[in-house]
Amino acid sequence: MPNSPVVPTIRRRRLGSTLKRLRNDAGLTLDEAATAVGWKAPKLSKIENAVQSVRPADVTNLLKAYGTSDPEVFTALESLARDANKKGWWQTYSGVVFLPYADYISLETDAEQIWEWSPLLVPGLLQTAAYARETIGGATTSRTPEEVTSLAEVRQARQAILSRPEGPPELWAIIHEAALHQRFAVRPTTMRDQLRRLLDVSEMPNVTVQVMALDSTVHPGLVGGFSLVHFPGPIPNVVLLENVMGATYVEDDNDTAHFTKAFERIRAAALPVEDSLALIARLEEGHRK
Repeated sequence: MPNSPVVPTIRRRRLGSTLKRLRNDAGLTLDEAATAVGWKAPKLSKIENAVQSVRPADVTNLLKAYGTSDPEVFTALESLARDANKKGWWQTYSGVVFLPYADYISLETDAEQIWEWSPLLVPGLLQTAAYARETIGGATTSRTPEEVTSLAEVRQARQAILSRPEGPPELWAIIHEAALHQRFAVRPTTMRDQLRRLLDVSEMPNVTVQVMALDSTVHPGLVGGFSLVHFPGPIPNVVLLENVMGATYVEDDNDTAHFTKAFERIRAAALPVEDSLALIARLEEGHRK
């Protein structure tokens, strides 16, 4: 039975937490801030805790009450309020795209930068259709073949953000070399085509690909992969952690700062970009022999 229509609640959470931080920075209590815009404190509390949506015009009034003057802050938060409950293209796949995944797609859509540390797989934004089908089908314990096909289509559709004309996000992907040696029995050319895809997409000005060599030094990425999503203006970063049971989000500023430092150390331990692409090219050539 299809799940209920997905609402991108993570947008509301990001908006609410940002408004709360700006209120605290202004030194205002809930009562004081609510009174300044003609509300009761419970209404503002619900907005800050993502229980209730808020209109862009109301966000503008709140920011003025908080003494905010940066136009980028107004633009970013008004846009977030406008899009908080907007349905995305992924609604077409609501039968297979459940809430945590829909949340992440909405994060990608809003992102300014995406940092990916992927020790086991090529990141979804860089996968070929065949690679996506094989890896989704191989990893799932409960999806039907039809659902696997739909999820592979979703993964391909997500990649449109990398080439959209209105400010595509910058993607920095670090992939462990072990992931590039994966073999596919059903379609042996899958990995060769995937390696070629990595070389092709790395030519895009907003995409950087690095490889973590098999003989690299120790680094924070040894404890697992993660995606760190950056947003414009004052909107806090979000980290995605995935496992066989689904996705977990890290949204606290202090916690996401740890992942930022970890990624910087992972990036320093990986092969330089030119050496990474040379390694991918050698592996791709090996598949042609």
